[in-house]
Amino acid sequence: MNSKSWLVTLLLCFFLGVLGVHRFYVGKVGTGILQLVTFGGLGVWVLIDFIMILVGKFNDKQGQALAR
Repeated sequence: MNSKSWLVTLLLCFFLGVLGVHRFYVGKVGTGILQLVTFGGLGVWVLIDFIMILVGKFNDKQGQALAR
């Protein structure tokens, strides 16, 4: 069972997505840094991540689904 919450990840992406905070939360530090320096891929990357989280296709660093 994954300890990373789907709701927390969704909220972090919505409010702090351009800083990559949701990626740091799930353990994806490398891509979190990339999002931080590119402002979330100028918003496009954040939008894609947000949709992926909403539909349940966003996983943590180990590839496990987020806990609902």
